[in-house]
Amino acid sequence: MIALHHVQVACPPGGEDEARRFYRDALGLTEVEKPAALRGRGGAWFRSYDERGAVTAEVHVGVDVPFSPARRAHPAFVVDDLDRVADAVKGAGFDVDESERETFDGCLRFHTRDAAGNRVEVLQLREFS
Repeated sequence: MIALHHVQVACPPGGEDEARRFYRDALGLTEVEKPAALRGRGGAWFRSYDERGAVTAEVHVGVDVPFSPARRAHPAFVVDDLDRVADAVKGAGFDVDESERETFDGCLRFHTRDAAGNRVEVLQLREFS
């Protein structure tokens, strides 16, 4: 069996608050405390849970020096209300690119960039449409 535990993206030194603004405030993920042995490295961790409390997605934002944002590589989050999430992302001050909204069979989607400039995809399976 293969399962994905987490995805890591990078931020520059001091970028944690802006990461919180994107992943916690705009996308609605829950910030979780990093293990004590890893806290000194900086960064922030975020999770999403289903209705039973099981983890459905986890993102680790790590501090990278020198920093360079991921332009093509990206996490892709599945949501059940794409338009609501797009509105939340826009409301938090981030751009939403819907130019490829219907280019992925079975999904509606948009792309955005987190506060550090990393590419992020958000999609909704058409069965939820």
